[in-house]
Amino acid sequence: MSSLQDVCATSIQSKPRSYWLKALIKGFCASLERARTRQLLAQLDDRQLSDLGISHADRIHELDKPSWR
Repeated sequence: MSSLQDVCATSIQSKPRSYWLKALIKGFCASLERARTRQLLAQLDDRQLSDLGISHADRIHELDKPSWR
């Protein structure tokens, strides 16, 4: 029975630290990109929003989102 436990324990491998570091950096970069695009969205006037097909309500909804979404 102990040999079965040994096989199961060795077959389960955690992801390497480099995977988690890359995921953390990727998430941080995505957060910065969302902040940058929301800042640009906040600077658009009504004519520019209309050209993009974005309503004023859509802009307000996007700007009210927390940074992680």
